[in-house]
Amino acid sequence: MKTNAARLLDTLGVAYELREYAVDPEDLSAETVAAKVGLPAEQVFKTLVARGDRTGVLLAVVPGDAELDLKALARLSGDRKVDTVPLKELQPLTGYIRGGVTAIGGKKEYPVFADETIELFDLISVSAGVRGTQLLLAPAAYRQVTKCKVGPISRPKG
Repeated sequence: MKTNAARLLDTLGVAYELREYAVDPEDLSAETVAAKVGLPAEQVFKTLVARGDRTGVLLAVVPGDAELDLKALARLSGDRKVDTVPLKELQPLTGYIRGGVTAIGGKKEYPVFADETIELFDLISVSAGVRGTQLLLAPAAYRQVTKCKVGPISRPKG
């Protein structure tokens, strides 16, 4: 299934692979998605929507086996304070639903901040913009398309 994100990558001539999987609405965790697409959780990146006191709405891209470190994100984004947005604001802000948020081809461009571990892989997986489809692409291509700033913004879960 071609999504807006896939169409944008086509337009830009960026190589990628679409990988579809069965969706369980009760379990949208990145670990579950990773198992379904056959990749380790640290290679599957989830896109979270946050709001900084200076930056406004921004996207944070962190590995599936980690959680967002809000203080670290604030440092990287130049904000004093950052919080994730309430679930009800997700679709109005991005055009995407929970489990389908991506920094590629959204209805509005927001600043994107990716965890530094994105650099560790030849290939990463991110949402294609819908539940049930992941985009696999090179980290360099992802950085180029999203113009993301890379830094340490995640920490181990727990």
